[in-house]
Amino acid sequence: MEFGNTQISVSRQCELFGLSRSTLYYKSRGISERNLELMRLIDEQYTRTPFYGSRRMAVWLNSYGHGVNRKRVSRLMREMGLEAIYPKPKLSMGCKEHRIYPYLLRGERIIRPNQVWASDITYIRLSRGFIYLVAVMDWFSRYVLSWEISITLETQFCILALERAFMGAEPEIFNTDQGSQFTSDAFLAELECREIKISMDGRGRALDNVFVERLWRSLKYEEVYLKEYEGVIEAAKGVGGYFTFYNEERPHQSLGYKTPAELYFGAVASCSVNNFAQPIGS
Repeated sequence: MEFGNTQISVSRQCELFGLSRSTLYYKSRGISERNLELMRLIDEQYTRTPFYGSRRMAVWLNSYGHGVNRKRVSRLMREMGLEAIYPKPKLSMGCKEHRIYPYLLRGERIIRPNQVWASDITYIRLSRGFIYLVAVMDWFSRYVLSWEISITLETQFCILALERAFMGAEPEIFNTDQGSQFTSDAFLAELECREIKISMDGRGRALDNVFVERLWRSLKYEEVYLKEYEGVIEAAKGVGGYFTFYNEERPHQSLGYKTPAELYFGAVASCSVNNFAQPIGS
C-alpha cells in the first residue's frame, strides 16, 4: 500500500486489494502467544474436521498435550467465527429478530452460470493476529466472483463483497448460512431490491454450502498454511493471488478439468452447458 501515491488514491488501492479502509489501521489485538498457538491449531483441525465442536476440539487439543478446558476453546472458536457442523435442536436456531429463509437448492439442477451464487466467511490467521475473509462464488462454475477482508465480523464487509459481485452480474438464487451478517436487514435488502431468491443453509447441514467449504479448504492448504502473513496487506496479496490462480489456472476435475473462469465465461455460449448439470445432494 502506497500512502503517498498521487496517481492512485488510498481508497482505490484498497479496492484493488479487496480491502475496506478500516483494515489499514489494523493492529494486533494483544492476543497472548498461547492463545495464538491454540487458534492456529483449532483453525487447522477445524478445516480437517468441521464437525468438531468445542468439546471435541478440547479433547483433541488435550490428546496432543495442549492442556486447555472446553470453556477456553469455546471462547476462541466463537472469536474465530467457527461453529461445528452437526444436527442441532430447534432451540439453537438464530435470533428471532433475524429472518430465516428456506434452503432452495436441494434437488435443484445447476445448469448455468449466475443461476446460484453462494457466500461464506472464514478465519485467516496472521503471524500476530487474525482477520476474516468473505467470498461470493458462482455454484455452477466455482468461479470466485468477489471477496473482501475485514478485521471484524461486522456486516459491512459482506455487503461490500456482494456489491462488487453485482458489478458483473446478478444471480437467480443467493445461498448463505444463517449467520448474523447474512440475516441482517442491510444484507437482505441488497438481495430483495433485486428480486433475487434467498436461500439459507439448514442448521448443521454440512453439505448445504459444500462448494464454498471446499474453496476454504483449498485456500488454506494451498496458500494460507504455507505462508506466514505478517499483516493485512500481505494477507490480501496472498489471498488475491490465490483466487486469481484458482479462477484462471487451477483445473477442476469436477468441471471436466476446466478452470472456473473458462466455464463461467464460456458457458453462456457453450452448446454443452447441460453436460455439467448436477443435482444437489439431499
